Amino acid sequence: MTVGTYIRVSASHQLRKVVGQQSCRIQGLSQLNTNQINHPQTQSAAIRSYSSLNNDTPFNICFLRHGQSTWNRDNRFIGWTDTPLTDDGVLEARLAGQMLRRSGMLFDEVHTSLLRRSIRTCNLVLMELGQEYLPVHKHWRLNERNYGDLVGKNKKEVVRQFGQDQVKRWRRSFDEPPPPMSDNHKYHPARDPRYRLMMDKIPKSESLKDTRARSSVYWDEVLDPELRKGKTLLVVGHENNLRSLIMRLEDIPEEDVINLSLPRAVPLAYRLDENLKPLDRPDGKLDEATGFLKGTWLGGDNAVAEILDRDDKQVYDTSITHNLETDETRDEWKNWMSFAIGEASPEQKAKTLPGHCRAKAEGEQGGLMSSTSK
Repeated sequence: MTVGTYIRVSASHQLRKVVGQQSCRIQGLSQLNTNQINHPQTQSAAIRSYSSLNNDTPFNICFLRHGQSTWNRDNRFIGWTDTPLTDDGVLEARLAGQMLRRSGMLFDEVHTSLLRRSIRTCNLVLMELGQEYLPVHKHWRLNERNYGDLVGKNKKEVVRQFGQDQVKRWRRSFDEPPPPMSDNHKYHPARDPRYRLMMDKIPKSESLKDTRARSSVYWDEVLDPELRKGKTLLVVGHENNLRSLIMRLEDIPEEDVINLSLPRAVPLAYRLDENLKPLDRPDGKLDEATGFLKGTWLGGDNAVAEILDRDDKQVYDTSITHNLETDETRDEWKNWMSFAIGEASPEQKAKTLPGHCRAKAEGEQGGLMSSTSK
């Protein structure tokens, strides 16, 4: 879910309340940025104030889960399947970009997976930030975990079949993977040409432990060295891969990580010390959405808590028979968010279309420019 999705949790007035909370939160972060620049203890960091949420430290990283994809909408297990963003997912990604822009946080480089729901989210965020020039590094080690034989299945139907406890262990526990997928599984990643040179590395199923093993390699070999250079990094990814990175960063015990869930398209920003461990939040508290994170949710803790509660019901509450991603408040949410963040420019729309559509749109735009320049 995204910061926008809490609109579906409540009526229109609640939507306005939460968007207002976001604005206050973002405004506070921006003021924190400005007020810290001239502080005596931050003079050395002032030269890099443009890329810091708080100038007390030059070490900053932000995690962002992708916007709604077609299988998020349909409540299906996704894994490595390359599902695209929905129109709602595009709005979610744009809103995340605007939250980052208003926070004053800019980046030096971006890291993401090989999956287009994450890549397109990254592109949309950078357009909102005006940072399309940044290098974007893509790697399979940042892919979502492989959900094995569950891939493609409806989550609530799996809960009805196996029970809430079993499904939660498959989804959230540290070391219990789902049943493995067969070699002839309809959605086996081996069918995808992007993995043709790494067939021996494709997992048939993954626990969070397995996911952490591969994401830790990327942290050690890529993210860690760049952070130590003082670069501010944005990592756009998937819930379980980001959970594995945050678990390591926050030293979350194996028995507690089952309680960690992440919303879609809500930036989670961290200020790190020289050992790349999280500094306390400005308020000195842990986040109220999960109860054990030192990172700052740019959408506000209360909004994130509502989103996570709704996500939980979407999967586990079998008494709810309708799809909370497509219920009657969807159009109201979409109309409000379009109003709140504004329509995408023709250039933005063209850049986020599939390749053949983008070429057509750019061709039409070029023709128009040629005809008007004559």
